[in-house]
Amino acid sequence: MAVAETSGLDPVLAFAVVGALGVGSQWLAWRLRLPGIVIMLTVGLLVGPIFGLFDPKAQFGDMLKPMVAIAVAIILFEGGLTLNLHALSDAAKGVRRLVVVGAPLGWLASTSVLHFVAGLSWEASAVFGGIMIVTGPTVIAPLLRQARLQRRPANLLQWEAIVNDPVGALAAVLAFEVVVVMQTATGVAHAVQVLLVGILVATVLGVAAGWGIARAFRGGWVPEYMKVPALFVVVLAVFALSDHALHESGLLTVTIMGLWIANADLPSFVELRRFKEHATVLLVSGVFILLAAGMSLDTLQTLDWRAGAFVLSVILIARPVPVLIALAFSNVPWRERLLVGFTGPRGVVLVAVAGLFGERLVTLGIADAYRIAPLAFALVATTVVLHGFTLTPLARLLGLTASTRPGVILLGGSRWTVGLAEALQSIDVPVVISERNHAYLRRAREAGLSIYYGDLLSEDAHHRLNLVAYEKLICATDDDAYNTLVATDLAPEFGRQNVYQLKRLKDNSSRHSLPNTLGGQPVGDDETFFETRSRMLDGWGFRVTTLSETFGVENWRETHPDAIPVAQVTAGGAVTLISSVEALRSAEGTRLIALTPPKIAS
Repeated sequence: MAVAETSGLDPVLAFAVVGALGVGSQWLAWRLRLPGIVIMLTVGLLVGPIFGLFDPKAQFGDMLKPMVAIAVAIILFEGGLTLNLHALSDAAKGVRRLVVVGAPLGWLASTSVLHFVAGLSWEASAVFGGIMIVTGPTVIAPLLRQARLQRRPANLLQWEAIVNDPVGALAAVLAFEVVVVMQTATGVAHAVQVLLVGILVATVLGVAAGWGIARAFRGGWVPEYMKVPALFVVVLAVFALSDHALHESGLLTVTIMGLWIANADLPSFVELRRFKEHATVLLVSGVFILLAAGMSLDTLQTLDWRAGAFVLSVILIARPVPVLIALAFSNVPWRERLLVGFTGPRGVVLVAVAGLFGERLVTLGIADAYRIAPLAFALVATTVVLHGFTLTPLARLLGLTASTRPGVILLGGSRWTVGLAEALQSIDVPVVISERNHAYLRRAREAGLSIYYGDLLSEDAHHRLNLVAYEKLICATDDDAYNTLVATDLAPEFGRQNVYQLKRLKDNSSRHSLPNTLGGQPVGDDETFFETRSRMLDGWGFRVTTLSETFGVENWRETHPDAIPVAQVTAGGAVTLISSVEALRSAEGTRLIALTPPKIAS
């Protein structure tokens, strides 16, 4: 009855339902500080097999498979865009070992566990095993931010997830191409010939499309506002053309296309990166909802003891053994090897790609491939929840946590930023000052503060700075445009609610000023850099005051009428930046940091 009602939905309404459930689940997960995949899985199963409120197969019919195929093609293209070979060559030796040695060993180990423990055929195991190399870059980042690991283990986990995303996609696609050829070819020689031709055609099309896009973008043949739409259309066209020319070769083609563009050093790559982010959120969440809602109770019931043994074997064998072998005899300490080996959460990309390949393998005659989707759901849900609860305690047990408190990055080496950094550091809040001008870092070095010399937006900063250890960013250089650029670019990294900047100077004409939609939130009573510098030159300084039941905000206002509050730090170490006196809150043990006149500051 529920299916009949669902099949009568208007197609536009059906698309709206999928979008609302997917993006709404991710928003709810953000509000609840939970992994998005947990909410999406719960919502998808509730509206699908459990209550029968939404049946994608009944609603979309024959259009469901091409919809999912196109979405997965864009997801794999996005995965290819993440692999910059220059970044890999500059990465730590341990990261290269995890990719060059660990990924193939992980593929082999996962395939073996799938066949011998889960009971899948070699064909289904090889394809699914390739996808299992991906450890979920969208999942690992929130876990690292929560655990606040030291820089090296955090970089190892983060870069492994980023680089292995396209590597796992390539492994799965190649394994799938082999299975397709073996199922359709008439003999071994014919199979090898078809496979080589398929890889050659996909490579040529992918490289040609990537080269064409890079040439067009670099030569200015496409206007800025059309670059993302043009890229989107070319991905769809190349995918369709490749699949039409050679069956099931489109996924490999778009992955290679993404790899080529990622390494073309395009000046417009920031816009392409935003396309990646938006495509990932929309398509991955949509595909995940479709796959979860499309599961049947009979399929879910295939998750028997063998499924549990499979998940356990992946966590205890297929993940740690390849990692420990890859990092053996390296300069990575054994504690960090253990942490990386026993931390491997899988993400929604694995489920999306596995669901598509499972359907296609069934069509090819691999009967047990229908079990790939439920096994993928079980693996992802278990690893996300398990590592979400165990990463922080394990890191503490191994002594690999950088700090239990969230840190603050201050952009600029002025008297104001150095004074604020000293005040924060005096109450055990981790701080680092980033500055492009080496001479401006003299005060910070003399004060014994942590510093980073270079552009905060550079790849070097992402390699050397453990950004996940910091929760707040304050942009306070003398260049308003640079402050706005950094605040806007890093807002998705930190969350817009955690990015701040000093007030910008206003032009005489509002037409010439930067839009208010760009930049960060105000801090320090909404004063400009030059106003804060003037106060510091007049002898103002930062003072830390501890609030209590007997001395609250009202008492502080009476005794410090001219002071400018900048931040509050709770007894637990949570930092809140203040834009005005009205934003102050009283709480026992809270430390208030304020810019005060000379006679008080002294």
